Amino acid sequence: MNESLDWQSQINAVAQRFNQEYRGEPFDLPEEVQEMPIFRERASGILQAKLTSPFWQLAQPQKNQRCLDIGCGVSFLIYPWRDWEALFYGQEISTVARDLLNARAPQLNSKLFKGVNLGAAHELHHEANQFDLAIATGFSCYYTIDYWLTVLSEVKRVLKPGGIFVFDVLPESPLAENWAILETYMGAEVLLNPLSDWEKAIKSEGAKIVKTLPGELFQLYKVTF
Repeated sequence: MNESLDWQSQINAVAQRFNQEYRGEPFDLPEEVQEMPIFRERASGILQAKLTSPFWQLAQPQKNQRCLDIGCGVSFLIYPWRDWEALFYGQEISTVARDLLNARAPQLNSKLFKGVNLGAAHELHHEANQFDLAIATGFSCYYTIDYWLTVLSEVKRVLKPGGIFVFDVLPESPLAENWAILETYMGAEVLLNPLSDWEKAIKSEGAKIVKTLPGELFQLYKVTF
């Protein structure tokens, strides 16, 4: 029970941090944080490219595939889902992102966009064996590896046999350490773990690592169960 409560407090903190960003509200950061190079990169927009994990390079959604984007943010508005012609289902903890997607995405393509549910990654609001592909990028770093074991188990449940899960983790690096400081001041603590610990956890859930793709900050994994 305590572990679940810890998860919820962190989920709430992460949701609040992203709601604030999606609303365009400024973060009240100390002067020493604003003087960090990584803060200036964020302010100039340079950091965003380093934060983006190109999941489609490991598993591009295919026409008529059922795809679940966990922690989707505003994915359907910024990535070429209409070109992929894949069916998009989202789940998100940010009420602002959820409301924004559910309001705007049907205007872009009401046939492909299947809606966004509000909820955390360890409780997916779908029946078993529903999806060809699941995606989860940009948020595993806010949670413990134990939490991610539950996420892996849930994803395995909702994927069709042979389905693919693509997600990213944050390896230890000087850039990651600076970004973790920035994020913590913005209200969401970031946890740094060695890749070896992540890979041990992935395999412990019966997942097979098919391919990896390192980026400037995050490393992508493509796994099957």
